[in-house]
Amino acid sequence: MSKERIKINQEFYDIMPVEYQELVEEGTYGKEGRGWKDVGESKELIEEHSLCAGCPESIAFRYVLACLPAPEDTIMVGSTGCTSLVFPHVAVHNIHSLFGNQNAVASGLKRALSYRFPDKVKDVVVLAGDGATVDIGLDMTLQSWFRQEKFTTICFDNELYANTGGQSSGLMQKGFVAKMAPAGKKFDKVPLPEIAKSSGCHYVVKMTVSKPNRVEKAIREAILVAREVGPTYIQLYTPCILEIGKQMMEGLQEMRDSEGPNKRFEFEEYVSDEARAYLDTVNPKKRKRKKAIVTK
Repeated sequence: MSKERIKINQEFYDIMPVEYQELVEEGTYGKEGRGWKDVGESKELIEEHSLCAGCPESIAFRYVLACLPAPEDTIMVGSTGCTSLVFPHVAVHNIHSLFGNQNAVASGLKRALSYRFPDKVKDVVVLAGDGATVDIGLDMTLQSWFRQEKFTTICFDNELYANTGGQSSGLMQKGFVAKMAPAGKKFDKVPLPEIAKSSGCHYVVKMTVSKPNRVEKAIREAILVAREVGPTYIQLYTPCILEIGKQMMEGLQEMRDSEGPNKRFEFEEYVSDEARAYLDTVNPKKRKRKKAIVTK
C-alpha cells in the first residue's frame, strides 16, 4: 500500500481513472511524519463517505487512518454499524466481521499473520461501535484481553445504537432518553476503560476526538504498545448528532462539552509499567524533551 508497493503501469497510466492516479501519486503511505494534518489532502484518508453530514464518527475515522504508524502493513477489523458504511471507502486492508465477534476475528488474524510474515510487523486494529464492543461482543472483547492478544481495540462510543433507531446501549449515559428507550437509561455507563485496565490492557485511553493532536498520540502509542507488549484499548466519544437531537454543525461542540473537568469524557490515560518502559525506548528524544521542559 506504500508508493513503493503500488505503482501504475506506465502503459496503462492514461486510461486509469483520475481518482486512482491521484490516490497513488498523492498518497501519504511511506511519508515520514504522516498524521492528522494530512486529512483533507489525501484520498486514502476518506475523500468522501456515506455517513451523515457533520458526523463526528467521520472525523474520528479520518484521524485514525491518518495516524496509523504503518498503514501499508495494517489490517483493520470492523463490525456491523455505521463504521461498516465507511470501510468500503478506505484504502487500508480491512475485514468486516459479524456483529460482536470482531475481537475473535482479530485474534485469529493476528496469529495467522505472525506465521505468514514472521519477519514483518503486521498491525491489527479493531474498530467497532459500543454495541459491538460492549454489549453483543463483550465476551470476545474481554477474552482477547485475557489472552493478551497483541492488537488495538478502538471503540466509537455513540452512547446508543446509532444506526438502528436509537436503542439503549451499555455505554449510554444514565437517564438519557432515546427514540427506542423512552423510559431513559436506568444505570450508569459501563466503565469499560476500568474493565480494560483490570483485564490486562497495557494502554487505555478515554477521550473525544475534538483535539486531533491528542488523538494522533493515543492511536500511535496504542498500536506501538500492542506490537510488542500486549492489548490496548481506546474509547472515543463520537456522538450521533442525529439521535441526540443536534444540528450537523454541533458535533464538535458536543464533544468539547463532554470532555471538561469531571465530565464523562474527561481525558484519561493509563499506561502499564511495561508499556511505559517500551514507549521510552521508542521515543527517547521526545521523552527527554518533556523531562527537560518539566525540569525548567
